[in-house]
Amino acid sequence: MIRILAITLTIGGMIALILGVLGVFGNNLVALSPWALAILGGIFFISGVSMLKYRKDEPVTNE
Repeated sequence: MIRILAITLTIGGMIALILGVLGVFGNNLVALSPWALAILGGIFFISGVSMLKYRKDEPVTNE
């Protein structure tokens, strides 16, 4: 479950980061602020990667 959330955050962060950087340095492809997209994309990407790196899915055991 944690792995799915981490992959979703990572992919969403990459998309937002790419759109934000393109909007800051070139054409703005979306109606949102490019700086907001770049900052949120960076936060989501870093949090997703760190969740993938440090969190492990543990099987649930009922003892």
